[in-house]
Parts: sequence; C-alpha cells; structure tokens
Amino acid sequence: MSLPLPPIPPLLSSSTDIVAIDMMTACLVIGINTYIITTDTIVTVTVTITVRNSNQKRRILFHVPKNLKSPSLPQLISNGNILLTPLFLPLHRPAIKIQMAFHRASKAKPKSARSRILLLAAAVTAIALLFLFSSLLSTTVSKANLLQRRQQQPFEKYLYWGTRIDCPGKHCGSCEGLGHQESSLRCALEEALFLGRTFVMPSRMCINPIHNKKGILHHSTNASSEELWDASSCAMDSLYDTELMSDTVPVILDNSKEWYRVLSTSMKLGARGVAHVEGVSRFELKENSRYSDLLLINRTASPLSWFMECKDRNNRSAIMLPYSFLPSMAAGKLRDAAEKIKALLGDYDAIHVRRGDKIKTRKDRFGVARSLHPHLDRDTRPEFMLCRIAKWVPPGRTLFIASNERTPGFFSPLSARYRLAYSSNYSHILDPLIENNYQLFMIERLIMMGGKTFIRTFKEDETDLSLTDDPKKNTKLWQIPVYNVDETC
Repeated sequence: MSLPLPPIPPLLSSSTDIVAIDMMTACLVIGINTYIITTDTIVTVTVTITVRNSNQKRRILFHVPKNLKSPSLPQLISNGNILLTPLFLPLHRPAIKIQMAFHRASKAKPKSARSRILLLAAAVTAIALLFLFSSLLSTTVSKANLLQRRQQQPFEKYLYWGTRIDCPGKHCGSCEGLGHQESSLRCALEEALFLGRTFVMPSRMCINPIHNKKGILHHSTNASSEELWDASSCAMDSLYDTELMSDTVPVILDNSKEWYRVLSTSMKLGARGVAHVEGVSRFELKENSRYSDLLLINRTASPLSWFMECKDRNNRSAIMLPYSFLPSMAAGKLRDAAEKIKALLGDYDAIHVRRGDKIKTRKDRFGVARSLHPHLDRDTRPEFMLCRIAKWVPPGRTLFIASNERTPGFFSPLSARYRLAYSSNYSHILDPLIENNYQLFMIERLIMMGGKTFIRTFKEDETDLSLTDDPKKNTKLWQIPVYNVDETC
C-alpha cells in the first residue's frame, strides 16, 4: 500500500528525490527524539521513536561523511554511504511502503557544513513524522478492514471443543503438563484450520501443581469448584497472543462477547445453528452438508485426550501445524522478555535438560527399581552431558540451560568447559513478569529456540540433537536403569 506524501516541510525543497522504504507498521507512536552528533569526519543523526503498548524503541540512524558535497539522500543510500537501520520491528506486522521526500541541494550554490547538518536534521524529522502518520493510518485501516470483514461475514462458522482442554475426560480433575495440553490444543486448531472455521478457545489453561512453584494455587476447603478451577489455572491470553495466532487460525476466547453473540445466534437459527457431534471424522464434518452448513459445531473429543483426534500425526504430511507453532505464539510480554535476555546472552547455545518427572522409578515385585526411560538419568548427568555435547558445542561457548532439575549446582561441572547461563540470572527481567512456571518455560523455550545450537532432551524430529536416545513416547515398558558408559569421549 502506497501512502500519499504529506505537505513538504518548509526546509525541504519541492524539487526532491523520492525513495521508497519498506517499514513494518507498529502501535501508536507516542514520542520522537532527534539527536545530532558531529565529529571532524562524520555527521550522525539518530531518530528514536517510542511506541505505545510495548517497551520497544525504533531507531533510524544516518551516518553522513562530511567530505560529501551535498549529494541527494537517495544517491547516498545507493552508494552505501548512509546506513539506514530500523531496529526492533515486529515481524508479524504487514509491511507497508512509505514514500519519503528528501531535498536535493542546489549544485550552483554550495552549502556550508552547518547548513548541510540542519538540512539533514530536517529530512530525518520528516521521516519520523511520516512514520507517525503511517502508524496512525495503518491502525485505523486495520480496524476498518476487520470490521468490514465481519460485516461481510455475519454468519462466520465456528468450532467448539469444550470449556477446558482435555475435558470432558480423565484429565478434567487433574490436568496434564504444558506440553501435553499444547498437543491437544494444536490438534483442535488443526481441525479448525482444516474445516475453515474459527476456533473457540478455552479462556483458561489448567496448571498442573507438579509443574508450578510460583504459588498461584491457593486451595480452600470452602471454595466452590469454579473457584478452585480459577485458582489452579491461568488466563489463556497470558500465555498466547491470540491476535497473532489468528493470522494462521482465527480464534476467539470462550469468555468473549463474540462467543456470546455466536451462542445467541445459534439458538435463533434452530436446526441450522448448532450440532453436537462425537466420533465423527473431520473429513465428514467438512464434506457432509449436515455439518458443513452449521454456524457452530460443538465437538466432544476423545475422553483420553484431545490429541487422540489426531491419530495420524505420525504421517508427517497430515500435520498442518508444526510443533513450533504454539511456542512461537507466546504472548507479547513473554516474547519481549525472551528478546531482552537473548540480547544479553549474545552468541550462545542452548540445552533443555528434562529430569524431574521423567526419571521416576518404581519397584517390581522383586524390589528392583525400573524406569520407562532407562538411560535418561545417566544421560542427563553433567559428566555424561560433557561427553555427548562435545561434538556439537565447542569449549568456551555460552551455554543456556533450561531444566526442571531442583538440585542446586547440579550442572556446575559443565562450567569447566562452558560459560553457563540460566533464567535465574535474569530475575530482574522475569520476576516482575512471571506468575507461573508455564510462563517461565515459554520464555525459556523461546530463548532455547534462538540459540546457535539447540540440544533437546529427547528427539522431537529425526534431525534434532538430543541428550538421550531413549524414545520420548511412553513405551509402557519398565526397564532397569542403565548407568555404564556406552561410548568414550
């Protein structure tokens, strides 16, 4: 989209060069500061733009050698003499094209060094004003387009799986961990994408007490079931960015005004409004007009887990949303925190060490301890990790470790070869933000995904690097743990 130029500021001539610059649209700009630094050889002009609803700043920098005799700005850009660097641009926003006017100095009447500096400052200020103008216009246009789409499609179709993930079913009373619930949620989102429907997402996610140490679980013997649910769960939009998610799969929350409007409309439509289905394949829901013409499909998923509806997930071609989809949809404040920590880490590698719940054992009838992952306890100990990762991570590298191991100093032996970093090193960023361990892990996951080398505990895919060769899937085969060395470093 090309935006018309506003009136040219007095300091800019009407005889101009036009240069097109792609920038990402942003939230409403609330502050613009311009700084000029001049030395014997170079003039640096910096514009800092502060954006509402995020703690980000955008900087546009121009470096102009003094020995240039008033060339036009487009010439400087094409010759590589000016560096134009917009920083902290949100990648999920659509790009727009802004036309900017810059003064071409008169060749007949050379300007003094001071005049050139003032002229350049005026041009940069014009850029900032144009950026503000484009941000305001893009926000207005975006809201108008959304309203127009909804007016054009007043009977958009919806898919509802239930008010809680994996409910009704065996996990209603005691929910599973984040990874388990994300598998179920991803399965439901895939079906909505397949059917071309908006998914009605639960507004809260259950937090398993095993995976939470932040103290939000305040149980009372006099509390109602709903109060207990609120105390043992967190708001879904505190974990995920539903607007960003809707760019791929349209979603609404089940506590939103739009959802109440859908329910009201479905009752007015009678038989064409809603159908309650169970045990019906997604292909039939799409092809059979008995279902495809309905405003709302209310599905009762597998009582084992929602993700059981995606039984063909071993068929890689049938997977519409990759494993990385939900991790990349983290709420904006979580993504911002991860970016800050990644910037502080610099060039780093990352490793996820899952111990805790996964290394549990039980004794057989002869009193012998057995485990579902017989090599995991050994493979996730520091001395064995040093041997395993030596071929992937060179000595001296910064190694970010995320783990559910509770023993203080457990990974300290790794410091003989690497510079170790943990999320606890950045408590000044995380403590004001984190309310539960799900949020903490989502930030850690984004940090790990940003590492130069990322080593998982188990393989999620054939190309993954992993600490152990034990399968992640529950084999239901309890074996005697193994601690002897299989290979030499």
